[in-house]
Amino acid sequence: MPLVVVGISVLVLLLLMTRFKLNGFTALLFVAIAVALVQGIPAEKIPDVLGEGVGGQIGDTMLVVGLGAMLGRVMGDAGAAQRIADKMIDAFGPRGVQAAMVVTSMLIGVTMFYEVAFVILVPVAFTLVRSTGSKLLWVGLPMSIALSTMHSFLPPHPGPTAVAGTFHASVGHTLLYGLVFAVPLGALIALVWPRLPFVRSMNPAIPSGLVTERQFADEEMPGLGWSLSIALFPVVIIAGAAVFDMAAGDDNSLASPIAFIGGPPVALLLTLLLAMWVFGPRMGRPLEEVADSCTSAAKAMAMILLVVGAGGAFKQVLIDGDITDYIGDLTADWTISPIVLAWLIAVIMRVALGSATVAVVTAAGIALPLLAGSGVHPELMVLAVSCGSIAFSHVNDPGFWLFKEYFNLSVIEAIKVRTTYTTVLAILGLGGVLAMEWGLDALGI
Repeated sequence: MPLVVVGISVLVLLLLMTRFKLNGFTALLFVAIAVALVQGIPAEKIPDVLGEGVGGQIGDTMLVVGLGAMLGRVMGDAGAAQRIADKMIDAFGPRGVQAAMVVTSMLIGVTMFYEVAFVILVPVAFTLVRSTGSKLLWVGLPMSIALSTMHSFLPPHPGPTAVAGTFHASVGHTLLYGLVFAVPLGALIALVWPRLPFVRSMNPAIPSGLVTERQFADEEMPGLGWSLSIALFPVVIIAGAAVFDMAAGDDNSLASPIAFIGGPPVALLLTLLLAMWVFGPRMGRPLEEVADSCTSAAKAMAMILLVVGAGGAFKQVLIDGDITDYIGDLTADWTISPIVLAWLIAVIMRVALGSATVAVVTAAGIALPLLAGSGVHPELMVLAVSCGSIAFSHVNDPGFWLFKEYFNLSVIEAIKVRTTYTTVLAILGLGGVLAMEWGLDALGI
């Protein structure tokens, strides 16, 4: 039974990393090969499957995470991250840093990928930790939860946008309906989770190499205008491209160049080049010194990228092992509410496959026949599938490893924190969709 294979593989992976202290990269590749053999993938094809998984995941992640880490380190070594952090403390007070991170993360996360927004904001979170003496998870976890909510629930992020196309739903209406419950639910979990006893008992250190150890005097730091401009430059480009795409469509002659410039890797590369000048020669610092910041960030990212890539290999083995077909056959004859069933299929896909995008796209294809004649708003079906896709993030999710490595957690600690908050978000999100359905019906919409 494929789901039993998935469950056993997760347990074996946890055993290898906790009991035998195997590093994540090696353990993930070992388990991926074992699952491939059990699922009947021909032995001679397994290297290609692993390569496809690693290549696909690294291709999606390396440019964004690598450029984002370099940008964060350049800003940190110039004092720009400390300048932003100090102003956030001035505005919200030392006791309001969580609220500051939630508000900032939600504003940025509406249009930006989780990984992109994460690597842009995490240097500020690290600096806030140092400036206030707070625990890393106290500041960083609200940021991650807010970004997860925006990325998984709402278009124009890739998963929800693809599902909106499948269900022929309005992207604008989906975004509007989703914001009604995504913002309060995300903020609630973001502020509650760091206060839970099992989270407060953890006190990981900031990973070395990702942020400067130096504390700057006021006169040594760049101005707030320059610091914020560089931090927000990729946000404006990416968000502007997303808004243009929704408003103008593919037939517009500017669609192609704007999509190119607004792609996260290009936007981050342009921002990094601008930052190297702004925080280099413009401040009287030689380019060699700025380049050293980029090199330090790249070295610190090496193991993180290897682990994320191995997570992609594990995910690909599960996909090529026909687990999606098994889940589709398993749920084909279930007779429950279309919204609940669509959500449940997405949850099962997420648990089995790890990838939220694969989960939403596959679940939407399976649930599409349920929409005809059901009277359910297609936008609510999109939101139901999107909410389900965030549940149970665990070791077969490459995003899990990014979260674990940046917050310097053990596997068990990451499961306790990330797996629980993503699951609660998914359950509350389903409640929000059902409440929205009731409200729209009551208003006759």
